[in-house]
Amino acid sequence: MPRKTAADASLLLGNQLCFAIYSAGHAFNRAYKPLLGRLGLTYPQYLVMLVLWERDGLSVTEIGERLFLDSGTLTPLLKRLEAAHLVKRTRSASDERQVLVALTAQGTGLRDKAKSIVPPAILAATGCSAGELSTLQKELVALRERLDEGAEG
Repeated sequence: MPRKTAADASLLLGNQLCFAIYSAGHAFNRAYKPLLGRLGLTYPQYLVMLVLWERDGLSVTEIGERLFLDSGTLTPLLKRLEAAHLVKRTRSASDERQVLVALTAQGTGLRDKAKSIVPPAILAATGCSAGELSTLQKELVALRERLDEGAEG
């Protein structure tokens, strides 16, 4: 049986930052699922709605840029949101290649329900303070940006 060295610790699953983030993502999805079920949304649909609640009337391209998703992934999500009468997709008058996405009255109304259900439940589920979560979120965004810069270089 080979002896373990200090270098081997760098290859232990439990020592991997990427796995900690990956598995935390799965834990978040499990926490969100019942909450979003009450809203009739999946997690990816919820992300689209968050983008539109922040700024309505975006193009599919703009939504994709915000969520780091391509149009091939977004289109089925948007079709399901449209079938649920939460958004309306229309072609841009100035450029027919662009599809614009706007909230319906029902989609806009869902925002208040989501606000009362999701953030307080997720805050409670984490056992963290709002300040701790804000700090962690900022650190993760900064990490993602550094990783993206490194991948581009």
